[in-house]
Amino acid sequence: MNFWQPPQITRRDFITTLAVGAAAVPLMAEDAKGFRFIAANDLHYDKGPCREWFTAMVAQMKASAPDAAFCLLCGDLANTGEQAALAAVKEIFGGLSVPIHTVPGNHDYTDKEQSRAGYDAEFPGKLNYRFEHAGWQFVALDTTMGTSYDKTTVSDATLAWMDAELPKLDTAKPTVCFTHFPLGEKVTHVPLNAPAVVARLLKLNLRGVLSGHWHGASETAAGHGLMTTNRCCARVRGNHDKSPLKGWFVCEAKADGTLQRKFVEFKAPEATQPAAPKGI
Repeated sequence: MNFWQPPQITRRDFITTLAVGAAAVPLMAEDAKGFRFIAANDLHYDKGPCREWFTAMVAQMKASAPDAAFCLLCGDLANTGEQAALAAVKEIFGGLSVPIHTVPGNHDYTDKEQSRAGYDAEFPGKLNYRFEHAGWQFVALDTTMGTSYDKTTVSDATLAWMDAELPKLDTAKPTVCFTHFPLGEKVTHVPLNAPAVVARLLKLNLRGVLSGHWHGASETAAGHGLMTTNRCCARVRGNHDKSPLKGWFVCEAKADGTLQRKFVEFKAPEATQPAAPKGI
């Protein structure tokens, strides 16, 4: 597989790109409405009592946002890419009774075969795509490079999709992107060509980017909002930021075009608690 090789971009160039892009688009569309949605990342569904763990999580998600319009799952749905794990995630999160929008993570590939077949079977067409809700635009991007977790590049296929599809979007409508790999400049494990991805997004009215992979809380300013990562939802893995917290965001897309996020902590049933989560 061929991957685009990024030019050398300095920190000053990156910040300048953010500033120029932020000023290049209109601030607001008139038909945007307010609503809430859920965003979670890094489930790492595996053996053991993961079913009980995530069944409890879905119940708490519903309680935290009973009016949620949909749920975003930002990659690493499975721990080792097995289709059975991905099928379990699909079934359990179906209990939210709202649309589930996913992107793959590096753990959604099998180690030996480097195959994403299980993810593609359970979540067909959920790589690079876009949808609209209540006057807001959502962009899903596949940022994976097989099972590689560091020093990666976002693929030519994703960049080509962006070049073909993003010009079709309304530059006045508030836009949210969600990915697995983080795009913020200072976050660990950012793809080498993340600035090229961000530069494309900043041609839109970007109000936020929601990502995972780095199991921890981070914020980077971009456009008219923030690029964020969140702590993981996994039973079998810990957080990079050493926080013991597990949970998700309840996001509010407001009618004025601002995107607000509230972290909701997961209260795991005692019987499902692991003795000690593995490394990330």
